[in-house]
Amino acid sequence: MSTARFANKTGKSILAPGASEGKKAGTRYAGSLRYALHVITHPFDGFWDLVHEKRGSLAAAHTFLILFLLTRVLKLMLTSFQFISAPVQYINIFEEMASLALPFIILCLANWAMTTLFDGKGRFRDIYMAMCYALVPYILIQLPMILVSNMLTFEEASLYSVMLSISVIWCVFLVFVGLMEVHDYGPGKTFIFLIVTVVGAFVIIFLLLVFFSLLSDALSYVISMYREIVVRLN
Repeated sequence: MSTARFANKTGKSILAPGASEGKKAGTRYAGSLRYALHVITHPFDGFWDLVHEKRGSLAAAHTFLILFLLTRVLKLMLTSFQFISAPVQYINIFEEMASLALPFIILCLANWAMTTLFDGKGRFRDIYMAMCYALVPYILIQLPMILVSNMLTFEEASLYSVMLSISVIWCVFLVFVGLMEVHDYGPGKTFIFLIVTVVGAFVIIFLLLVFFSLLSDALSYVISMYREIVVRLN
């Protein structure tokens, strides 16, 4: 059908298959976004159902990660100068986003790599989704605080600091619970693997730096050899 709707024998309008599937996808996406509120207020049940009962979606996870990155950039650019001293004229939006997004992905990859070796039940998709949903308190608290910061005086800075601390602590707690539920670990094992994940992330970053350094040296060598050959031929 080329149209979104067609009429049945009784004259009633019926959604075409493509439109019906699109509506279902939109409904599921909206539901997975709303489910984040349940996850951050009831994390133990929320993260379990998020992964094992398929209550979450990658589309919603991507949305939360993008909102987290945008919140960080807006915080640097729009927060009152009393509370943050970022050189706005030198801020590169894409560099700021990349400086957060790449370590985030590397942490997810490191956690998946390490837990796979020790009976972790979470797939990379599940780990990524749980960690993205754990960012929601940062968005919900720090985004409004950008506006609030422009209404506060320096003497009221303690309120601003407390709210920012709550958002970070809440996120860290959600990451801990989320990974515990995803891998079906106990608290002690989860804590150990959080440390192992951070160490693994540093190892991955080190290997990437070494790889790109060697690649750069190899390219420089090839280019110099090419130039020398061209000079000799001429």
